Formats: sequence, structure tokens, C-alpha cells
Amino acid sequence: MTPPEHLTVQGPEDILGFIPHSLGYWPADSLVAMTLQGKSLGATLRLDLPGSEVLADPKKFACTVRDYLRADQQADASLLVLFTNEGWTDARPGAVQTYTGLLAALQAVLGAAGMPVRDAWYVGDTYWRDAYCTDGSCCPLPGRPISDIRDSRLNAEMVYRGSSVGPAPEDQCPTPAAMPAESKARLRAAEASWMVPLDRRRASRAQFETLLDTWELLFRSGRCPADPLVLGYVRATLRVPAWRDAVLVIAAAGRAAASAGADQFGIFDAGCRLAPVRPQADGRQEAAAGTAIAAGGPVRPSPVPSHPVPGGAVGDAALVPGYGEVLLGLAPPRPDWNSMNNLDRVLEQLAPGGGQAAAAALSGRGWISWCRGRGSYAAAHLGRALDEEPGYRLAELLLELVRRGTLCGWAARKDAAWQKFGPDAA
Repeated sequence: MTPPEHLTVQGPEDILGFIPHSLGYWPADSLVAMTLQGKSLGATLRLDLPGSEVLADPKKFACTVRDYLRADQQADASLLVLFTNEGWTDARPGAVQTYTGLLAALQAVLGAAGMPVRDAWYVGDTYWRDAYCTDGSCCPLPGRPISDIRDSRLNAEMVYRGSSVGPAPEDQCPTPAAMPAESKARLRAAEASWMVPLDRRRASRAQFETLLDTWELLFRSGRCPADPLVLGYVRATLRVPAWRDAVLVIAAAGRAAASAGADQFGIFDAGCRLAPVRPQADGRQEAAAGTAIAAGGPVRPSPVPSHPVPGGAVGDAALVPGYGEVLLGLAPPRPDWNSMNNLDRVLEQLAPGGGQAAAAALSGRGWISWCRGRGSYAAAHLGRALDEEPGYRLAELLLELVRRGTLCGWAARKDAAWQKFGPDAA
């Protein structure tokens, strides 16, 4: 994420005060690297500070930082910040000795790549200081008070604009099982009541289009109805992998991509002619005649969706991105961030209750965080997904991408990247 264009950085306190807003939390034991585009701040990258083995020969680590920053093709310089509490004393911060070699390697590698390091700082819980200044008159030991950063003008302006700094991702991502036992039991029972009729319709094109109708309404509002039967239905649709993937694709790339991708995977069977099922407006279950309904209420056929259901692939297959391209952020050129943000809110509401549906919801949130370029949040959500459902394949695949440091295609391009404060602010 980039800083608001209409804010002026007047000193290092402003730069350092922006970083927690950019990341969403105050980093610890971290290297934060920022690109510069002339006099403007560019992209922000956070990495865990390396251990002693890497510090003994930090060139490879420095090259990794360079490769990430190269995603900002307009970058012509860089800034470095080391968040660490190691070695702060009244005599001399020990971090200066610990990370001198790392800073030297970063200077050399980034300089050769056309992004010379303009400034670097150490930031601890109590003090901060310039990494290169040794003049005690302007850089007194152990450093300047951290309140300079927390009280900086830019930090105050960001708060005024509605930005907040929360806890670290591993503490910020809520525990999905944090739900009253009675409410959880009702939700799981409602979910189970939908699984039998939905399982029988996995190959139904009409059912696929019906559930996309339901999800599109959620994308617009970003809220789930409070009725347990409706929540159970939405959670149940996430338990079918092809439908779960279609939900992610439609949020980012639109309905045509979701429908065409389902065709490409061959999930439909023309012989499956069961009428689609979905909740009624009053929250009761609506299903094909003759289907057993655990929740009771009248049983009648669900109307066919008002839009025509295509008989084959939707649109020109050459123009519609495939699921793989969308899930890796390679297409479309820019995703529908509004729908993805609303999907993230919906999935947050679906994660409580636990089980496989929670693993699907948390994996979806992890994917959205990865698309936003927020690897720490992605890892936290995906780890929670695997806690809910060990071996959950989507979570494992996405977590491998995060651990390898693979950037989502959208996050690597400024014109497509997520903007926390919207297009007018970033």
C-alpha cells in the first residue's frame, strides 16, 4: 500500500509513523523496506529479521528484498527500518553491531538495482534512531523517544482519516470457534440440513447459478442474514470445492469467469434436472418437491433463476480468465476490490461455527489477504483454517505460496494493487 498523496512527509517521524498504518499493526523483529518514487513514498514490504545463520552471509536475503521491491517499477530509491528490541542500552544499541552486515548487503544490492538506500532507522519499543548517524549531538544515545513517532503529524492525520493500528495478525484474526455453544449447535444443524439436498445437486447448472445469485447479493452488502438457516445454506455451499472456488472467482473477476471456469472443469451433468434449492425470503428452506427437509415448512419447487441459464461456456472463452489465472492474481488486469472487500466481511461472519465450512471461509480470507499483499495476515488466516480442518488442501496450497514469498500478481502492480484508504487516498 502507498501513503495518501495529499499528506506531506516532513521528517523521519512521519515515515516511521506511516508504517504501522500501512501494515495494519506495529511490527516487531521485522525489516520494513519502502520504495521511493522521486519524493513520494511507494510500496511497503515487511519481512522477519533473519537469524544468525543468514546474518553470517546476508547477500541472499538482500537479493530477496530486492526482488520484492522490483515489483514497484517506478522505484528509484529505498528506505529501511529495522524494528528490534535487541541491544538497546544507554551506551550504544547492540543492534548496530548485530545488523551492520545486513544493512551493508542491502545497500550494495539495492544500489546495484537502481534503488539506493536513502535512509535507515532502528525502532524499538522505547527508542528509535538513525542507523547511520554516529554524531551524539544530533543522534544522542540510546535514541529519541518512541513518542516522537506515535505523536507525529502524519500519524495524527492518518487516525483522523479513519486508519487504526491493531494487534499483530496472529492476535488480530479472531478464533473461529469463539461462539456460544447453543448458537454454534443451531448453525451446524442448519448447515447439515442443507448438505443432503445440495450434495444431490453438485452437478446441476441451475443449482450453481442459484447459489451464485445468493452470493452476489452478499457481495453487494458485505453482510450475512442473521437467520441460522440462511447462514447454514451459505456455509454449506462453501463445503463443495468447485462452488467455493467459484465464489472467490466471481468476487474478483465477475460471474462470466465463474461460470466459464465451471464449464471448463466439467462439473455439470445435463442429466441432473433437480430443481435448485435455496432459503426462502422468510428464512424457510425452499427445495424441489419430494426432498426431505429437516427444518420443516412447506416444500415446493424453487423458481428457476430469472436470468437465462447458459447451455455451455459463458461468453468467449478466449476473453474470460480461468480459475487458475484469477486465483494467482494474473487476470483480470484489476480485480473488483469492492466485491472482494465485502466477501472478506462475509467470510469473517461465516468462520464462527467451526468445521470444514470455517476452514473454507478462513482459506478465502487468507487468499484475499494474499491478494492484498498482506502475507502475515494471509498466513494467520490459513493457519487457523488448518487448525479447523487439518490437511485442508486449499489452505495448504495457499500457505505454501505465502511461505515461498510468492507475490500475488495484483499486489505486484501499483495499478492493480489493493488500496487500504481507497483511490482518493492512496
